[in-house]
Amino acid sequence: MASYNRVILLGNMTRDVELRYTQGGTAVTDIGLAVNDRRKSQTGEWVDETTFVDVTLWGRTAEVASEYLSKGSPVLVEGRLKLDTWETEGQKRSKLRVVCDRMQMLGSGGGSHREVGGDDNSLQEPSHHSAPPSNPAASPSGSRGDDFSDPNIPF
Repeated sequence: MASYNRVILLGNMTRDVELRYTQGGTAVTDIGLAVNDRRKSQTGEWVDETTFVDVTLWGRTAEVASEYLSKGSPVLVEGRLKLDTWETEGQKRSKLRVVCDRMQMLGSGGGSHREVGGDDNSLQEPSHHSAPPSNPAASPSGSRGDDFSDPNIPF
């Protein structure tokens, strides 16, 4: 039977980035991510639940995170689950973490965001399919005088 190990998380950083380098010179960092969920309890009240997840970033993704992100920054990560096991004082321990393949930094306002990772592991501007016409007379809604030049509109 085939298996599929893929995780997508959207949350806020719980601490500042501490960038390290391996002996081979590869950048690496571990970040904490707080992911919020809201659900109804059995009594019908809304309950907020926060899950804290450790995420490991490698290479250029780690360097970009170190440069642009800090505690509280909203970020989207995509990666895979990895189980770490170790022994402390004769007791076996284990913990799940996410190894990040792609990261998208989300702006706190203005709809700005950048994506890092993927095949070339470079910083990429988000792609937009097409820009609305700047001439209101040329647009289908031009007769109503609608102005689509507002940068806060997400499309």
